[in-house]
Amino acid sequence: MAGAQLRHAAAARGARRLRRLDHREAVPEELRGAILALGNFDGFHLGHQAVVREAVEWARSEGRPAIVATFDPHPVRHFAAHVPPFRLTTLEQREELFAAAGADAMLVFHFADELAQTTAEDFITRLLGERIGAAGVVTGQDFTFGKGRGGNIEVLRETGARAGIAARAVGPVMDGGRPVSSSRIRDSLKAGECEEAARLLTRPFAMRGPVIHGDKRGREIGYPTANMELGAYLRPRFGIYAVTGRIVATGQALKGAASVGIRPMFDPPKELLEPYFFDFSGDLYGQSVEVALHHFLRPEMKFESLRALQAQMAEDCDEARRLLEG
Repeated sequence: MAGAQLRHAAAARGARRLRRLDHREAVPEELRGAILALGNFDGFHLGHQAVVREAVEWARSEGRPAIVATFDPHPVRHFAAHVPPFRLTTLEQREELFAAAGADAMLVFHFADELAQTTAEDFITRLLGERIGAAGVVTGQDFTFGKGRGGNIEVLRETGARAGIAARAVGPVMDGGRPVSSSRIRDSLKAGECEEAARLLTRPFAMRGPVIHGDKRGREIGYPTANMELGAYLRPRFGIYAVTGRIVATGQALKGAASVGIRPMFDPPKELLEPYFFDFSGDLYGQSVEVALHHFLRPEMKFESLRALQAQMAEDCDEARRLLEG
């Protein structure tokens, strides 16, 4: 599915829910014989979309189900727990994106010690073959799997053939002479380059979570914010952004300006996403909200007084309105 089509389909996300499967359990009979798109798919960028598109088209051509398999937690988190947060999407976000791309189900490989110790051959024969019943698998050309990363597309083709599983690989999607990758998108976000990240993702980078109670500082200075923890998400460049929001339960769309960072004006420092939504009045506490970063406005900074902060926030909101209406 092309980027524009995916964006259009994702606009109605939540209307169609996928079946969520667990790799530790047998796949239901009606979903056996599926074509499986296999990868991490964090971010679900242009390259990931190409892999899933190949799997969906292959499945449709043979009248089979299409399943997208993802790993959670990310294998990196298992092997290097000290690595700072880097996720671009939650499972819930990936589920909606896979549905918009035409998948019939999402299979979650729960990555822990057992899976980490599974050899590539066992992964193919025992998991993909016996437990999942895949008829075909599509991966990215450079995807590796199994203990010690012993599996690649060549191993998948050779071992899969003996297990009755066909395999296809999709090459990288190139952009500006470089492959589109999650690491490239992360680098863009760390630099505050929202537009570049959105171009490669085919949509703005968005963080989702429940609105929590804070210290009400925003309310006191005339800009009540919906405080949200950053959780496992990548930390984009700290600062002020023009954002859009979506209340997950209702689909209500919002516009606003948001702070991402440690709030240098207030103690103690605490990493938060704090969107202020224009022209909105209501109680968001406990509700799940998704906040998409569209434009980086400025770095976060400490002001000499709350009045100076208020004046700057007024300018930030004016600029965010202008950019979001453009």
